[in-house]
This record gives sequence, structure tokens and C-alpha cells, in this order.
Amino acid sequence: MTETDALRQADMFAALKRGARILFAATALLAAACQTVVPRGPRPAPGEPVPSSPDVTQGLPTDSMRHRVALLVPLSGPNAGVGQSIANATTLALLDTRADRVRITTYDTGLGAAAAVNKALAEGNRLILGPLLAEDARIIGPIASRANVPVISFSNDVSVAGNGVYIMGYNPNQSIERVVEFARGKGLSKFGALVPKGVYGERSGTALLRAVEQTGGTVVSMQTFDRSAASITAAVKKLQASSSYDALLIADSGRVALQIAPIVRKNGGAGARLLGTELWNTDNSLAASPVLRGAWFASVSDGLYGQLAGKYRARYGSSPFRLSALGYDAVLLTVRIARDWKPGTTFPAARLRDPGGFSGIDGAFRFGRSGVAERALEVSEVGAGTYTVVAAAPKAFSE
Repeated sequence: MTETDALRQADMFAALKRGARILFAATALLAAACQTVVPRGPRPAPGEPVPSSPDVTQGLPTDSMRHRVALLVPLSGPNAGVGQSIANATTLALLDTRADRVRITTYDTGLGAAAAVNKALAEGNRLILGPLLAEDARIIGPIASRANVPVISFSNDVSVAGNGVYIMGYNPNQSIERVVEFARGKGLSKFGALVPKGVYGERSGTALLRAVEQTGGTVVSMQTFDRSAASITAAVKKLQASSSYDALLIADSGRVALQIAPIVRKNGGAGARLLGTELWNTDNSLAASPVLRGAWFASVSDGLYGQLAGKYRARYGSSPFRLSALGYDAVLLTVRIARDWKPGTTFPAARLRDPGGFSGIDGAFRFGRSGVAERALEVSEVGAGTYTVVAAAPKAFSE
């Protein structure tokens, strides 16, 4: 799922407050996210000694033994639902791993990305998880880089990767490469494509051309559309007129694929195998459409995500966004590296490029030199009311 479609669906800690020195003090218990106030005591009688002030720092977490990690996600504004879902998932990950050496503080990028990262750095955080949006990553990355603090963003926009920014989002290029490789292995060789106008479509089209070329197939036609009914119909007819194809990539969401598939079936693509991207993974309505039966798409595995979603619903009383798995897995990664990371020191960013990679809810993944997460993907087939995995995701990376 890309951030664009995820945001169509559809909470951290305040700064510690110090009171005036007039026989009272206030503090915040971070573990419970609430404020404790020491009440004003009675005034001593004349001549009596003045009692010492109570130690209001008792019980506050000191960070000499814990790693400070910042979570930067939107907790206000139109994307607050996704941000809160990710934040909740990081809490579940800390609870599940019993990670008492990692302290995660959440900062709201909905109030401004620069303000959020500057506050996170000022409060001593040595690793940043997030942000969600590429536009925020472009602001946060350079500021964090000057402080030598790595950023593990939940965006899928590869253009913001590098210079200390790592991209953890689901990459459509990898999804397309995987499904094309699978299709070629099944004997399909002539590929057509319908791609939406815009950045996602452009990158999807480029990924298809590269994947087909590398596997020895041929792209016979690629047409663009703007998601209007007229534009979709025109693109399909152009596709039909240009050449025949035995596999057709619909590089858009499941909702759009449901619009396109019937038109394709009636206009020259009756026998073509339809292919989708990682966007299809979040749309269960696809399995209710007869015209999409037999379609293939590649995505991260949903096996472990189902368990996470169950835990999430039990704790928070609602269903999580699919992107919440990114928050959970980012914590798993952090906890693993924290075993050999001395609190208070610079985060060992080189460990992020471990060739063996990491494992999480979404399966195996690793960061290459570019800073983009490479993922082990499975291929699923759309059936009658369900999806069936026809090619399992590798458990680990072979090289």
C-alpha cells in the first residue's frame, strides 16, 4: 500500500513542565502521560524551621540506561488517523518485546515537520522513526542529518532516500518486479500496461519496462489515464488497437482496478492475465469481482499482520491502518540494534545496512546503499471471495 492510498482511509508526550518555585512543583509521568502536581503545604509558624521541598523527580525515567527515539507522525490534521495508528503500533511493539531500554517519544508533524524534528533533537533523541509523508521527510532529513541522527521514514517515495534518510514504505517498483518475474515464469511474455497520470504512474511504468526487459519479455503497449471514465475507456481502446497482450498491469488501487477490468474484458483483453501492484493488498472487495478472478499481485505477507490487527483491536477497540505494521517493524529493528548500542551515544547507522536484513510483521526487509528498503514479497491470486498465495515470500535474503 502506498501512502497516497493509505491516507484516503479513514494518538504524545507533552514537554515536561516545571512550576514556579513557590512551595509547589509539577511534573509529568511519561509512562502514564499524565501530570502529577505536588500540593501547596501549610505555612510554618513563626520561628519554626522551613521544611525542605519534596523530591518531585522521584519516579521520573532517567535516560542514562535508555535510548531516546523519536516517532514523528501526524497526530492532528487530515492524516491524524494513520499517524495515531502507527503510534499505537509502536506501543504494542514495545510491550511485546518488553523493551525497557528504549524510550519512544511521539512528536506531531501535523503541527509542522520542522518544529517536530527540532523539538525531537533538542530533547536528545538519537534516532527518528517517521515521518509518514515524503514532503515532511524532505524537511526533516537535512535537519536531522546536521545532528547526525538517522531518519527511518514510513514514506514510499524513493526520491527522499539517502543522506541519512531511509525509506521503509512499500515500494511499487518492487511489487511490479516481483509479479512480472512470476508471470514470466508462467510463460507470459507480451505485457500491456495501464498507468495513471502522475508520479506513481510514471514510476510504475518505468518499473514495468525494466522488469520486463530483464526477464526477456516485451512491453507491447502502455497507456495512461486520469481516472475519469472517459479517459479509462480511451486508454483501453488504444491498448486494444496497438497490439495483443497476454498480461496486463493495472498500476492503480483496487478501487480503480474494479472500474477498469470490465472495460478491458470487453475490449480485447478477455483472455489476458491481469496484474496488480501492492495497492491491491488492502482492498478485499477485489475478491468479490468475477472479472478479476485469476489476477495476480505482489505485496508483503498478511499472515503476521492479522495477528497484529487482532492485538490492536483488543487494546484500542478499533482496526488499525495497514501502515501501522511499519511502526511496529521499525521498533523491532530499533530493539534489535539497541542490544549493541550504548545509551546516550550516536545511533550506529551502519547497522541498518546489514545485508542479512531484518524481520517483522511484513516479513524480511533490508536497506541497500540507496537507503530504500528491499522487501521479500509474496504473489497472491484473486479468487472467489478470497486471495490465495501462489508464490510465498522468501523467509530471508540469499545474497
